[in-house]
Amino acid sequence: MSNDATTSGLNRRALLLGGLASAPLLAASRALAQAGYPDKPVKLLVPFAPGGTTDIVARVVAGGVAPHFNNQPLVVENKGGGGGAIGAAETARARPDGYSLGIATVSTVATVPAIQPSTPYDPLTAFTPITNIAATPNVVAVHPSFPAKTFQAWAEEVKKNPGKYSYATSGTGSILHLQMELYKSLTDTDMAHIPYRGSGPALNDAVGGQVPIIIDNLPSALPFLQSGRLVPIVQASPQRSASLPDVPTFKEVGLEPVNRTAFYGIVGPKGLPRPIVDRVRDAVLKTLAEPNVRARIEETGSFIVGNTPEEFAAEIKTEYEVYKKVVQERKLQPE
Repeated sequence: MSNDATTSGLNRRALLLGGLASAPLLAASRALAQAGYPDKPVKLLVPFAPGGTTDIVARVVAGGVAPHFNNQPLVVENKGGGGGAIGAAETARARPDGYSLGIATVSTVATVPAIQPSTPYDPLTAFTPITNIAATPNVVAVHPSFPAKTFQAWAEEVKKNPGKYSYATSGTGSILHLQMELYKSLTDTDMAHIPYRGSGPALNDAVGGQVPIIIDNLPSALPFLQSGRLVPIVQASPQRSASLPDVPTFKEVGLEPVNRTAFYGIVGPKGLPRPIVDRVRDAVLKTLAEPNVRARIEETGSFIVGNTPEEFAAEIKTEYEVYKKVVQERKLQPE
């Protein structure tokens, strides 16, 4: 063997040994980084205006996380617009250092990208899923003057009167819009969509009788349901919510594909290191285990999830694919 060959072999062996030796050092450095993170406040961007369910859930968690997070706070920042896409895009553009996180909802990672081709991020690749904090049922309700008060009677009424009835939502491309479009597709029902700029205006007109039907998140609709100003018909929820024990779920009435909840999860930008992902998730799960935090989230009509990054990524993919199919089949267009 030539000296050059021998030297080459020794170099390769040295590189291999160096690589093996560096593996535990790399693991140790990652563990050290995880132990020291965070050493300053972490931004949690909510891609909607203050006051909605997304904002409430984010602030409940952010308000209790510090004792489990190196005594560093999650600082909530609101940036609404574009159905949540503007704020979500900011999270996607952030440095993957763990100090800029965001709240992801079905709107930001599924329905808006599904209906809006110009969405400035790919929901399946632009983020690092961390955990789904909580999910919220949606509910279909009618004005008290509507000639049906049960799901079966309501379904028959809208089915036999194609085009007669309209339904309100918080906006084009929202989970509420596409969820009702999915219902219409599965049941061959014809109802007109009336989009509003948020649940507040939609609820006002539904309560006022200007639009006979509304689909909305349970937390914002609940006061009107409890006061009798709206009548609940059916809910999208894994099980009947404690707030609406007499109202069936879509699964119970034979429409399981429509039985989809809204969710509120934490994501980081693409490439967020796994030790940071695990550190954030651990702090969030410990916060969710606090009785007062759990109670405040459940008071909104939501339920705790707290799944793994892999499970949350699968949820995002499933919701995006479901609503992309709805958009294509219904030939829906953005505003």
